[in-house]
Amino acid sequence: MLPSDEDAPVHVAGLHALAYCERLYYLEEVEGIRLADESVYAGRTLHEHLASIPGRERGRRSFTIMNKELGLAGQVDAIHHREGGWVPYEHKRGRARHGPKGEAGAWPWDELQVLAYALLIEEATGRRVPEGRIRYHADNVTIRVPLTDEGRELVRESIERTKQLRKLGVRPPVNSNENACIHCSLAPACLPEEERLLSSPQWEPVRLFPATTDGEIVHLMTHSLKVARSGEALIVKKKGETVSTYPIHNIVALIAHGNVQVTTQALHLCAFNGVPVHWFTSGGRHISSLTVGPGSVQRRIRQYHALCDPATCLRLSRRLVMAKVEDQLAFVLRATRGSRKRSLQILRDVAEMKECIKMTGRAEGVDSLRGVEGTAARAYFDALSYIVRGVDTNLEPAGRTRRPPKDRFNSLLSFGYSLLYTSVLQAITSVGLEPSLGFLHTPRSSGQPLVLDVMELFRVPVWDMVVVSSINRRQWNLGRKFEVTREHVWLSDLGRREAIELFERRMDSVWKHPVLGYSLTWRRAIELEVRLLEKEWSSTPGLFARSRLR
Repeated sequence: MLPSDEDAPVHVAGLHALAYCERLYYLEEVEGIRLADESVYAGRTLHEHLASIPGRERGRRSFTIMNKELGLAGQVDAIHHREGGWVPYEHKRGRARHGPKGEAGAWPWDELQVLAYALLIEEATGRRVPEGRIRYHADNVTIRVPLTDEGRELVRESIERTKQLRKLGVRPPVNSNENACIHCSLAPACLPEEERLLSSPQWEPVRLFPATTDGEIVHLMTHSLKVARSGEALIVKKKGETVSTYPIHNIVALIAHGNVQVTTQALHLCAFNGVPVHWFTSGGRHISSLTVGPGSVQRRIRQYHALCDPATCLRLSRRLVMAKVEDQLAFVLRATRGSRKRSLQILRDVAEMKECIKMTGRAEGVDSLRGVEGTAARAYFDALSYIVRGVDTNLEPAGRTRRPPKDRFNSLLSFGYSLLYTSVLQAITSVGLEPSLGFLHTPRSSGQPLVLDVMELFRVPVWDMVVVSSINRRQWNLGRKFEVTREHVWLSDLGRREAIELFERRMDSVWKHPVLGYSLTWRRAIELEVRLLEKEWSSTPGLFARSRLR
């Protein structure tokens, strides 16, 4: 909700959220964050089923009502005529609250919701509404909630509390009731367990953040493909013939490589359902993206204010550079341990990276940190050239080259980094942050600063390790998987397909977060890190960029 909407009516659903958890109300109604889990979809299915049943009783279903004096509006599930008056009904798919003797009752947040509807009807009709009723379908029981003077006052007090929270501009604290968080659909955005870990280091977080991503990343690589819309699905055609069909709700992202056409209708369907579309050149360079994120400006305003503070930028940059260099060092040490003797040059590179780690803590500004990061990167890529040496001379790198890459190794890195860029961009926009407002990287034409910042945490574990491992397995056919010219080296169509398969397999592989202690895929880890970054300036700082390679 925008600051200018402070006088807008409070939604009854917002009162329901408020009674459950004030932070839930703030995230949903003020910041506009809404996530749908299985229980939410099941609730929608229940209401759709009820709406389809022909009315056999005198009443109305799904009735919308608003009262400006109360400052309240809502859409009640059903209103029925009972005992000479109108009675609002709320339908819940879950179970009722059970007392110590097993007696069924309503949950406090459900009570407040149906009381608010009863008060709205009473104000609209000018007639007394004696009660509201809540139907708990899991228990097959209906609970009557009388509309007393205390109930009317509770509704009014709750409306005033929502107005206070709107003006506050700060997220309320995490709910003290841990069980409430376990059943909350917004837990993946709120991350209450992670915040509890910060306040109590001995806390063992329960993973409320999804471990995997449901859906498919669709890569379209064949030239002259056309993506069109058919109902709630995307259809891919070649020369007028349909070659594949993808239901829109099964798609995580659509990536078009080369000469692939996407119709306006297909783009509308993707945008409406929050499915990003990314365009790559036939050579594997990222061109542009259509990403759709939450509409609230609250998170972007906080981000802007935070990243205008030099101290905040320095603090985040130090942590980011430290994490990146320590991962680079850990990978080099891991790749050269065991029976393989470390050469003198690798030992020098290791020593330089260790010195950069010390310098990171002493850096007095972001500019000096960029210099430290650059020095560590040169030592790291120099060490990589020795790590892959002897496997195949045609795949040995000579430092880091890009735009365009000058050798096969760098062409592999660049293509994978382009795929990683789209994944990070997608996570940033889904969280509701502005990708052009970063803290370490400066604005430039080749990439958005915040995307480049977050990418630094994932270059080594998501792609560098995969590339080196695939080279060691002699996976790359030099003649068929690369296109070599005097000016640049690109992956061939076959090479890009293989690189995409490696990348997507890595993104869907599961690893255990060393700090939080639970497992999730690398794709989810990127989104989690962006959400932890957003907490650095919105609620609870201290968890961003703390994971490391083991």
